[in-house]
Amino acid sequence: MNGALTSNTPRALGYHMPAEWDPHAATWLSWPRRTGQSFRPYYEEVLPALAEMVRAIAAHETVNINAADVAMEEDAHQLLLTHKVPLDNIRFQRIPTNEVWCRDHGPTFVKRGAELAIVDWDYNAYGKKYPRFDLDDAVPQRIARLLDIPSFHPGIILEGGSIDVNGAGTVLTTEACLLHPNRNPKLTKAQIEQHLCDNLGVTNVLWLGIGIIGDDTDGHVDDLARFVDPSTVILAVEEDQRDENYSASQDNLRRVRAMKDQNGQPCRIVPLPMPGVVEYKGQRLPASYANFYIANGVVLLPTYRHPNDARAQQILQKLFPDRRVVLVDSTIVVRGGGSFHCLTQQQPATT
Repeated sequence: MNGALTSNTPRALGYHMPAEWDPHAATWLSWPRRTGQSFRPYYEEVLPALAEMVRAIAAHETVNINAADVAMEEDAHQLLLTHKVPLDNIRFQRIPTNEVWCRDHGPTFVKRGAELAIVDWDYNAYGKKYPRFDLDDAVPQRIARLLDIPSFHPGIILEGGSIDVNGAGTVLTTEACLLHPNRNPKLTKAQIEQHLCDNLGVTNVLWLGIGIIGDDTDGHVDDLARFVDPSTVILAVEEDQRDENYSASQDNLRRVRAMKDQNGQPCRIVPLPMPGVVEYKGQRLPASYANFYIANGVVLLPTYRHPNDARAQQILQKLFPDRRVVLVDSTIVVRGGGSFHCLTQQQPATT
């Protein structure tokens, strides 16, 4: 699609969302509440993985951690000290949240030369699946005020994990999520594409089908497929025909094979294995290697104590030769419904 140019939108004003591998000024995180929905039954168990995530990122860029109050900040600070995480690049921000998934409730940063702005999508906790989301919905505006940068308000519901851009004019998303009636039931597919073009500064929207089993977001793309350069898509492919993810995985593979980038050229496809069935108390979890996070100097890869952990690392290391692929066990993190990409939101560098 080549969306018509709508006035006074980020795209019309010259803004675009940079690719995740472009230089960052910082990474934003939202620290979990002990009583939060995501990690409440295993809060203490998940903390070591969060510490390792912060350690890997803070070695290369500033990490801004949203914390509701002094007590939460002190808890997080003490955890990082206990795990001997250097604190030089860590900044605590007094921003309360309901949950931990900063990718989804945080701002989408867009850039015009050396100028930064944010797109403040509406947020409804994945179709009002979780009872409170007022604090999460307010996060982008709090960050915009803190950074003293302008913001755009499209007026549609969208989470950051539902989109992935190549920084050159193309966005990947899924029909299962963006066309779900619990988000924007009055919008057509064409209207949603227009919003993506207007607000991300893209001209080309590529649609995958449904997401992976266990994903309560209705099929976020960051568990399925990611750009790793302007023309290459890495795609989670289930190889076991007996697995529940196999059929949808093959459909998405067919779709990617038919996709063209913003220049009308076929996308290069790199298959990424799946980590098999990861369960907690008999419930299948949305475990995927595609939920990696690209930071300055490193790629943070979730692992699941599966033989394919090593395969995934080898694949990503070849794709990112100038970054070190850091493995962090995500078997506890994924119980909350996501992994390291879901937990993070990048702020692009402006110099």
